[in-house]
Amino acid sequence: MNTVEPIRDMDLVLDVADYLKSKNERDYVLFMFGIYTGLRISDILKFRVRDVKDRDAVYIREKKTGKEKRFPINAELKPIIEGYIHGKRDFEYLFKSPHFPNKAISRQQAYNILADAGRAFGISSIGTHTLRKTFGYHMYQQTHDAVTIKEILNHSDISVTLRYIGINQDNKDRAIKGLSFKKKGRG
Repeated sequence: MNTVEPIRDMDLVLDVADYLKSKNERDYVLFMFGIYTGLRISDILKFRVRDVKDRDAVYIREKKTGKEKRFPINAELKPIIEGYIHGKRDFEYLFKSPHFPNKAISRQQAYNILADAGRAFGISSIGTHTLRKTFGYHMYQQTHDAVTIKEILNHSDISVTLRYIGINQDNKDRAIKGLSFKKKGRG
């Protein structure tokens, strides 16, 4: 299994979103939901319309950790969700499978959606964790608050968070690229 990375380039994030929107509204909303919440795909796929309808915040019990978690629905995500759920029934899964009347898409299908979008843009290191990592990476770029991101992602240590969202790799790349053995003044 390949390591997946966050999508670091904001223009590329927006291009992938536009691409998915042009192909399938469900897939677009899945992508946006993931990058705006930082939730694991296993938790995202459990959502039903009633869980987000007329809500400013959502409470979930994380599948992996068993911990209860509250997260606000971001002001930019809210109209995307509202438009998407308009006319849908409360019991329907947000990310409904087209093959089953009331079942969510599978984790594998979510991966396939993202991998297809990745191929369209030449991104090979993409997967379901890319959504969560992209959330963390861009939140860090905007806030530089690793402590809060660690808490949101439920990581045990800041070093885990920085490695997970790709900040450690960026720092290592910058350090290596900046290394010089040229002696000043020797041309």
